[in-house]
Amino acid sequence: MREILEQQLARFEELERLMVDPDVLANPARLALYMREHGSLSKATKKYQHFKRLNTQISEALAMIAGDDLELRQLAEAELPDLKAEREVCWSEILDSIVGGEDAQRTRCMLEIRAGTGGDEAALFARDLYEMYRHYCETKGWKVEVMDLSPTELGGFKEVILGLEGEGVYRAMKYENGGHRVQRVPETETKGRVQTSVATVAVMAEPEDLEVDLKPADYSVERIRRASGPGGQHVNKTASAIRLVHTATGMEVCCQDEKSQHKNLSKAIRVLKSRLYEMKRSEEMKKRSSERREKIGSGDRNERIRTYNFPQNRLTDHRVSQNFNLENVICGNLTTVIDALIECDRQAQRQAFGNID
Repeated sequence: MREILEQQLARFEELERLMVDPDVLANPARLALYMREHGSLSKATKKYQHFKRLNTQISEALAMIAGDDLELRQLAEAELPDLKAEREVCWSEILDSIVGGEDAQRTRCMLEIRAGTGGDEAALFARDLYEMYRHYCETKGWKVEVMDLSPTELGGFKEVILGLEGEGVYRAMKYENGGHRVQRVPETETKGRVQTSVATVAVMAEPEDLEVDLKPADYSVERIRRASGPGGQHVNKTASAIRLVHTATGMEVCCQDEKSQHKNLSKAIRVLKSRLYEMKRSEEMKKRSSERREKIGSGDRNERIRTYNFPQNRLTDHRVSQNFNLENVICGNLTTVIDALIECDRQAQRQAFGNID
């Protein structure tokens, strides 16, 4: 924990130097990038600077208490409890400020929903998740942009990729990473049998342009013909769909939602950058994984995080072992669920890093 805070402090101080560098001032795009990063680090870093000052003052007070000067000893003994109490509050605020990880302050992210096990029912569930998130974003005042959509004949979604933007969007949505299981009687079921299906959700912070060095030479572009109607019902085809293939990783991104090739290409590049950034962040997290294991879970899409039980009108989030009213949540009222996950994360942070000495 201290190592991470020290790294953030070093980067914060470096950014302050860079923001007054003449070369950076002459480059508005780079200056804007540094200013955003500086702002995202500011809250936690300034609190950590104050925490370090308090530690120094406490050390000085302890030295006075151990000294021979009676007057200084009495002053230090009187001051020490207040210093320790202030340090305790400061440490608590630091832990709260880092809940959600290093990308918690991001205001843009990509949300990918994919149908998993369960055939048509899984695709219909993926559509329901899309509607749930769309309504939740509306209540938060966040912007929702469809990046790509692959519908099925029955009106479900094989896959949908959304670009989300708004204050606190990534901090809240990151907890949706994982496998979502549904138990209900499918629309296609004639005998009333309950079926279990799965959809997976991935939430990726969207990096700034300069954070991911992606050049046209790094990927190939293929213009493909895809059915333009919902569920492939329309016979007309469009050549505006775009497939990008990242040369180094083989990562593929397809976008077909727009009629314009240029717009689809722009969206595909944004999605590819987010995936590359997420891959880089995942590699960094794996290096740190031996340091601690968060109670809230890894956020891996292979991890089953939640069960939507329609017959019993119950949503169970397995990470916090809590049940919620499913009818309420599926309509987009996710606040109570996400608040419970944030609080669980906060408590995990306190348990892991609660020792301030």
